Amino acid sequence: MLRPYLGNIGHLSIIVAFVAALVSTYAYWQASRPTTQVLKENVTDWLTFARRAFYVHAVAVVAVCASLLGIIFNHYFEYHYAWDNASLSLPLGYAVSCFWQDQEGSFLLWMFWNVIVGVILINSSLRKNKTLEAPTLTIFTLVQTFLASMILGVVIFGDFKIGSSPFLTLRESMPDIPVWKTNPDFVPKDGNGLNPLLQNYWMVIHPPTTFLGFGLTLVPFAFCMAGLWRKQYTEWIKPALPWTLVAAVVLGTGIMMGGIWAYETLNFEGYWNWDPVENAVYVPWLVLVASFHTMLLARKNSSALKYTIILVIAQYILILYSTFLARSGVLGNASVHSFTDLGLSGQLLLYLFTFIIAAVVLSVIRWKHLPKDAQEISTFSREFWVFMGVLMLSLAAFQIIVTTSIPVYNKIGEVFGVKLNMALPTNQVEHYTKFQMWFFVVITILTGIAQFFWWKRVKKESLSKLLNPLIITLLVAALVITFAKVTNWQYIILLTASTFSIVANASILTDVLKGKFKVAGGAITHIGVALMLMGVMFSSAYSKIISLNFSGAEIFQGNDKENKENALLWLNRPTEFSDFSFTYKGQFVDVRKVPGYIEKKYILPVPGSNFKGIARADVVDGDKTFYKRGDTLEYEAENTYYQVAYTDKSGKSFNLYPRFQINEKMGNVASPDIKKFWNKDIYTHVRFVTLDEDREWSVPEEFTVAVGDTFFVNDYVAILENVEGVNEVDGMKLNVGDAAARAIVKVLDRNVAVTMRPVFAIRNHEIWSKPEVNTEMGLRLQLTKIDPATGRFSFSASRGQREFIVLKALEKPHINMLWFGFLFVIIGITLSAVRRFAIVGATD
Repeated sequence: MLRPYLGNIGHLSIIVAFVAALVSTYAYWQASRPTTQVLKENVTDWLTFARRAFYVHAVAVVAVCASLLGIIFNHYFEYHYAWDNASLSLPLGYAVSCFWQDQEGSFLLWMFWNVIVGVILINSSLRKNKTLEAPTLTIFTLVQTFLASMILGVVIFGDFKIGSSPFLTLRESMPDIPVWKTNPDFVPKDGNGLNPLLQNYWMVIHPPTTFLGFGLTLVPFAFCMAGLWRKQYTEWIKPALPWTLVAAVVLGTGIMMGGIWAYETLNFEGYWNWDPVENAVYVPWLVLVASFHTMLLARKNSSALKYTIILVIAQYILILYSTFLARSGVLGNASVHSFTDLGLSGQLLLYLFTFIIAAVVLSVIRWKHLPKDAQEISTFSREFWVFMGVLMLSLAAFQIIVTTSIPVYNKIGEVFGVKLNMALPTNQVEHYTKFQMWFFVVITILTGIAQFFWWKRVKKESLSKLLNPLIITLLVAALVITFAKVTNWQYIILLTASTFSIVANASILTDVLKGKFKVAGGAITHIGVALMLMGVMFSSAYSKIISLNFSGAEIFQGNDKENKENALLWLNRPTEFSDFSFTYKGQFVDVRKVPGYIEKKYILPVPGSNFKGIARADVVDGDKTFYKRGDTLEYEAENTYYQVAYTDKSGKSFNLYPRFQINEKMGNVASPDIKKFWNKDIYTHVRFVTLDEDREWSVPEEFTVAVGDTFFVNDYVAILENVEGVNEVDGMKLNVGDAAARAIVKVLDRNVAVTMRPVFAIRNHEIWSKPEVNTEMGLRLQLTKIDPATGRFSFSASRGQREFIVLKALEKPHINMLWFGFLFVIIGITLSAVRRFAIVGATD
């Protein structure tokens, strides 16, 4: 059944949102014009009209979001967006993620956050600053107009298309498939489902946080453009500064959430891979952080004001540039995060260049009118050291974006008929790290020095105030270097620089105990940066492989390094390594609403469903029974978790469950599991697994034995212990006239013994024999015949590959310093933002 109403509501709401944003932009522009400013009544009328248009836009955007969520949650698969991203098997949390999986939904999410931020702006920071409201909101609503055009999905002048609508039906998006000729009302029974990489709780909160960060970065940019427009060169900074700090907190949190997601979900053994799309979001955050440092000085220093204007404009232009990189298709296969091109490249370029040209032209026109400093900045002033830190942040951002943009250079060359054939670095981690490490070594040193010049009022004649933290730094660093066995000279410098920053900022932080809470934000933030740098160093440079394999077994043909770093684990066979004994314990699944994992063999999949199964035994946790045998349950059928028991030298043990996901539509995905200790992480992921469908069986051997007899199955000794009658098979009761028997066969292999129970039955006057498969032994045993006269039983036995996995395990020391460091950064910037909002509120 086709349900067009939600799509119609959604598409109509997009048109309303676009028109309302355009009208609001025009009205705010009229309110900003000098001729309008002459009459106060005209300004008030235009402002009132503009606000109302913006609120109409806001309501329309909410309606668009509600329509799309309704289509996804209700599984209306006649819509391409729902069919392409959702499926019946997805639980609610992951179904929410379908909203922003494709380009249209992510643009819509960005618009939604801009609406929220805009409404708050109108009713807070701009309520008492009417002179800046009109020009600021002109920029704001113009951005919304562009974003709304991205999902407009309107075709004009024949083939000219504006935007891509998320409300297209399958027939509209794929008109050429044959099914429409036979069934015009065809609706798929299920959808493609969510990308398996996104089926993670971090991806439920990471994209919304990142796009909220995008929305917040617009605020300082809009304030800056408004200040230049109205020739209020410094007045815009005070209301913009707290918003800039909030933007830095939110966008930084979004970026770090992405890093944690990568660490817990992907199998590249880290939290940051310098992927082009990762870089494209990280760079504007660096510039944003640099901008709020210069904002602190801009109202009293002309050089700081000029730097602030450049940085605030640059951070938002870089946000738009990152959008172009991720969504235009220019990155091709260079990034795992990039979207395919939906034909929006032209609109994205127009969006980007509109604001580049507007910002540059306005800045050039106003530049000569900016205030000038009476004297040059002294080397011993606080301004100088802040500028040095800003310079390092800007250089770090520049180095990243220059390399990340290599695919863009190639595209530009193609436009002019030149083949540049430039390639991104083969080892991206090594390339970026060798530059970024030194930038941040200098930055951490500067954070310590600048804080002293800022709060301690260090002058040329009082440089001795830095002597105490320097001595403490050398002593602490020496102890850490000795006990942590840091021998690389580069890491010694990095560790010493980070220690200095912590010591210097901690000494500043002691003033909080004296009631000077205004120093807390910066000092806590800078301590966090130093801790992060140390955490990155220890967890990356001193990561240790604990699955080192010295058996000489060739797991990966012709690759000695991989053979040494990966462990081959047979099912239920302990394998000793230097630090741990590993035991692969079998395959498990995640049953919904049941804590922990359940052995896969106890779930019988329901045919035709990829997420329902029948319990082969009671599902119990402690005293609570979740499912009875024979109940239908829901589980993550695509995900198999491989239990690996770790036992250290002292006998302490724990289990990890690295995941392997079989996804026929999107490709198989391996994800790690991590055991966290206070001083390290044990990081484990599977490199290869044996799948039942891939196992090949030998030609069956036949055996006829009596109860108590011993027989040999290749290398195994088998004993027929008993044959007993049963009244059910696979949980189903036998009918009258049916009969079934189950053999009890013990199979011995060295110190291992397993029991197999093949079943022979007569059902509905037909012989039915179900083989028993034991993957630990690689043995399939079938009871094929029962001779009541002689009391002998015939078996068929086949040998196959024993079950095993290939596993890689690493120890990542002191990685918690990274997470705690980032927490300090967020707390510090948040404290600063709260303080700045309080200052703005107190002076309004």
